[in-house]
Amino acid sequence: MTTPPINRVLGIDPGLNVTGYAVLETSRQGPVICEAGIVRSTAKRPLENRLAEIHEGIRDVIASHHPVSMAVEELYSHYERPRTAILMGHARGVICLAASQAGIPVRHYAATQIKRLLTGSGRAGKAQVQRAICREFALNEPPEPPDVADAVAVALCHLHFSKMPASLL
Repeated sequence: MTTPPINRVLGIDPGLNVTGYAVLETSRQGPVICEAGIVRSTAKRPLENRLAEIHEGIRDVIASHHPVSMAVEELYSHYERPRTAILMGHARGVICLAASQAGIPVRHYAATQIKRLLTGSGRAGKAQVQRAICREFALNEPPEPPDVADAVAVALCHLHFSKMPASLL
């Protein structure tokens, strides 16, 4: 009897300084956190070197955990800070590149969609998301930094929506 493939998803909260990641897999009891952490770039280095650090970090996570899919939080930036959106776009680009190189499909989720699924409010703050993750996974302490909780939330969102028929999405 062959074992069915594990539904393992890599959730990413992209950032130029700190990128949160979380590897979740499904079990009969529900989702389980396999690993969660951050990929950090060196702030004083040139942009291209920082992007290479993010790319390598995500490639390492993919190589270690063999996810079958990746979920990435969509880009959001306030209209008063367009430069932030441009820089974040670079980080998301190298993250998506790492997934493509590994042959992993990528789904993108809006922050409001993720927060609404977890907390009931698309405008929930980071602390609310951390509390929801603690509740969902029976954690005594919230994941730190908050980017890790956000990555867990992205992965959890993907597991939830990947169960839905495409016609309802």
